[in-house]
Amino acid sequence: MMNDKIVPLNFVPIGKTAKVKSLISDGILRRRMLDLGLISDTVIEAVQKSPSGDPIAYWIRGAVIALRSEEANKILVEVN
Repeated sequence: MMNDKIVPLNFVPIGKTAKVKSLISDGILRRRMLDLGLISDTVIEAVQKSPSGDPIAYWIRGAVIALRSEEANKILVEVN
């Protein structure tokens, strides 16, 4: 059974933090996410939405990274 606190990253409200629980992607996109440091229990903070709402900027391991909704949707996180 899936914990109701586990949601795709793009559901995390601006200003809230979450911990990575799993990646539901493969190939080049999965490799890119791992290269960004998105491994289990990495803390991510949703920082800012672009005016159009996509992409969203996230604070990940000391850097601000913009991810499109289609990418963030494949990162499952537990909201803190």
